Amino acid sequence: MSYLDQPLGQLATQIPGATAVFHKYKLDFCCGGKESLAAAAAKRQLNAAQINTELAALAQKPGSMQRNWREAKTEELAYFILERFHAKHRLQLPELIRLARRVEHVHADHPECPTGLATHLEHMYQELESHMHKEEQILFPMLCNGFFPAGPISVMQEEHLQHGDALDTMLNLAKDLVLPAGACNTWSALYLGLTELKEDLMEHILLENEILFVEPQQQKGQCCGSCQ
Repeated sequence: MSYLDQPLGQLATQIPGATAVFHKYKLDFCCGGKESLAAAAAKRQLNAAQINTELAALAQKPGSMQRNWREAKTEELAYFILERFHAKHRLQLPELIRLARRVEHVHADHPECPTGLATHLEHMYQELESHMHKEEQILFPMLCNGFFPAGPISVMQEEHLQHGDALDTMLNLAKDLVLPAGACNTWSALYLGLTELKEDLMEHILLENEILFVEPQQQKGQCCGSCQ
């Protein structure tokens, strides 16, 4: 089957394991989720046919199905995002900031030192915290009660683009997360944590842009209160 003309975001939410393939080839499936596989591969000078083959193999793999959030109620997905991503980001970023400060302090003279990373992560944390607070206090309760306001949704989507830019800056400061030879344990832990943050935030944005913010064809039920 050919997936070449399908958008990355659609593929990421329909084929279990597709996000791992996209991470492998550094394809942006969240903020760049509207771009087709063929166009995204061409932009990065990648072999689109090879990527298509890997996706097709995943789609046919038995026993690999994960939760299909497109079939879930709005409040179920909202609660999942709160527990899986909002809560986790609030744990991830303070520790990553601490690790980055330590690496920058101890290895300031190293040519591969991620200078400025701690300050950038602090800014990311502030922006993300503000964004999540608005979702938790305003948008998610509205979505759970069947209201899909275009204005607030567009604001959140625009902020998602800013988060994507912040991830790009983070990767540049961290030398694309490539550890130098002989890196200490703190440096290794920092880049491992940054990799996890990148993957989590991209999946977080994907689920909101491609599913949660899209008005269902029929009413999915009233909010159970878990997202208020």
